[in-house]
Amino acid sequence: MLEVENVSKSFKGRNVVEGMNLYLEKGESIGLLGPNGAGKSTTISIISSLIKPSSGDVKLNGSSVIKKPAAIRKVIGIVPQDIALYEELSAYENLLFFGQMYGMSKAGLAAKIQEVCRLVGLEDRQKDIVKTYSGGMKRRVNIAAALLHDPEILIMDEPTVGIDPQSRSYILEMIRNLNIERGMTVLYTSHYMEEVERLCDRVYIMDHGKVISSGTKEELKNILSAEETIYIDFDRVYPAMYDELQHHQDILRASETENGLKLIVPKGSRLLSRVFQITERHKAQVTNVNVSVPSLEDVFLHLTGRKLRD
Repeated sequence: MLEVENVSKSFKGRNVVEGMNLYLEKGESIGLLGPNGAGKSTTISIISSLIKPSSGDVKLNGSSVIKKPAAIRKVIGIVPQDIALYEELSAYENLLFFGQMYGMSKAGLAAKIQEVCRLVGLEDRQKDIVKTYSGGMKRRVNIAAALLHDPEILIMDEPTVGIDPQSRSYILEMIRNLNIERGMTVLYTSHYMEEVERLCDRVYIMDHGKVISSGTKEELKNILSAEETIYIDFDRVYPAMYDELQHHQDILRASETENGLKLIVPKGSRLLSRVFQITERHKAQVTNVNVSVPSLEDVFLHLTGRKLRD
């Protein structure tokens, strides 16, 4: 349905996106992940025809949207990373403005505004001035604006940044329903790996402007199929013990968690007994141990060498 073919973009001699290849089939939910500066937002701007690539093409149903951008603009809805609303207007007035920008008739627009306000849970607050809204409510108005014209493809660039847990949960469930129940195609970027785990069928991981890996969540996790993750919680911080475990020759990676350490070790290595010997030597009290297969975030860290929020 939508194909990004060998797209590159450079600014002032610096490659921001390089050799990008990506496709979305109708009804899929695709995650686009990468550290800050990886090229995600530039890729979205190219797909949505806001900027032209230096080379390559984007095709919708086989036709170039670089040459004919009107085609893609009719079928996509974009939820930007930053709030894009007129704060002195009400939600209803904002939606009326954006609907008119889409070229929607006033007669049909009024009914559509009611529909999208119900969808995002703002039916009772639609006449309130936007500047009185919480961050989560403003995000929901942004999503409502993107849905006004019944887009086939919904592009969401970190739509849950800086909002409360209740609004975040509502938005995630709404996106899932749009994808599963309405068959809407979704391209989703986020700084929260658990959101991608919950929403997306396939994932593209970018770093330094390039796609470094892609596939289903299961296929990506298989990259670390020969490894397992050990979570160990302690009664308090033990810097010397942490340092020893982090530099242990048989531990592939070690990182601190809120209550202890996360260790990536070879599957079947039976390192746990040696880890306990180290903790005992440092007189550390272990409060919890959990062994699991690597997560999507572990794969991301393995591929990029840094956490998603870096």
